[in-house]
Amino acid sequence: MASSTQPTLIAKSDKELHIHPGMANRHGLITGATGTGKTVSLQVLAESFSLQGIPCFMTDIKGDLSGVARAGSLNAKISERVLKMGLEGYENRAFSVVFFDVFGEQGHPMRTTISEMGPLLISRLLNLNDTQSGILNIVFRIADENGMLLLDLKDLNAMLGYVGNNRKEFTTSHGHISAASIGAIKRNLMILEDQGIGQFFGETAFDVHDLLKTDAEGMGVLNILAADRLMHSPRVYSTFLLWLLSELYDQLPEETHIEQPKLVFFFDEAHMLFTDAPRVLQEKVEQVIRLIRSKGVGVYFVTQNPLDVPDSVLSQLGNRIQHALRAYTPREQKAVKAAATTFRQNPAFDTEAVIKELGVGEGLVSFLDGKGVPAMVERAMVCPPCAQIGPISKEERNDIISNSTLYGV
Repeated sequence: MASSTQPTLIAKSDKELHIHPGMANRHGLITGATGTGKTVSLQVLAESFSLQGIPCFMTDIKGDLSGVARAGSLNAKISERVLKMGLEGYENRAFSVVFFDVFGEQGHPMRTTISEMGPLLISRLLNLNDTQSGILNIVFRIADENGMLLLDLKDLNAMLGYVGNNRKEFTTSHGHISAASIGAIKRNLMILEDQGIGQFFGETAFDVHDLLKTDAEGMGVLNILAADRLMHSPRVYSTFLLWLLSELYDQLPEETHIEQPKLVFFFDEAHMLFTDAPRVLQEKVEQVIRLIRSKGVGVYFVTQNPLDVPDSVLSQLGNRIQHALRAYTPREQKAVKAAATTFRQNPAFDTEAVIKELGVGEGLVSFLDGKGVPAMVERAMVCPPCAQIGPISKEERNDIISNSTLYGV
């Protein structure tokens, strides 16, 4: 069976709501309070893209998304929704999945080198202040000038020691290097090693083209990163995903005409990317998001609150699903108002009031039309996924990992 070139149904009000394939790289946003259906909406979107032959990358915070590897079942709840929405031709099916894991425990390992990640993102990983970040930049510059490739944390530690021992010499040519700052960077490096992140750095470096695959039926492969352990280190989690986006931007060629994306990238718990991020890093995020769509990559942020995403990024997210928000505190009330004002208003209802009334699996939906214009917001039911909702067993996961073409690479 070949993949569908037609947009698949995402949600339904009194009209059918689809994401136009040619606009899927214009990015998107899924928001809503805990338990309102964000993960299921993410799964429905990923399945839709896969059916169109578009591979996806998703982070799996709780293990729930692994269920896309197994066909769902017509239980009472799903059957009721299919009947209520009048979904003709709905069928359960499994999707082709590749599992990844930074720690190499629940999927294929993903690695890069210290040199490839660069001083900006390493500074974020190590939680360095401006002075320490400046010195780390000098360390990278010295390594580069001397043809020293920094592969892993041990290489970086050794390079810091070398620069520290010869700082008088390098201060003359590169600027002031204090022993205290070198020591602080090395201490933060030890903390990172204690978290087990060291195994992410080294060779063989991950090839982003491994994310751009379709299966034998022409359907997009769903790449799932196990992130339950990674989430214990929020800064590492967000920096890792930003590195991956940067790699996609650096390595993929520019596209003049995009009929549909090469990849859709889902960034779950997106608030972690922006919390306490220094201005230089926020500028990096804004630049990548703005430019990566020309490489055929769509980025979809998933978070509880639209205020979690800076306005400069929010304005670039054209395809949106808004689930229910609570409004008990002043900040929550502000979030509801902010969410309502970002939609093209529908005169049939009060958007701000509806956000607080939405049921589980129901959302305010607005997608870009074929000309890139946001459609009028609709109150709609999100379609049920075709695959299983909830995790597969550990044995099923191990079978998929061991039978993958990436196994042992």
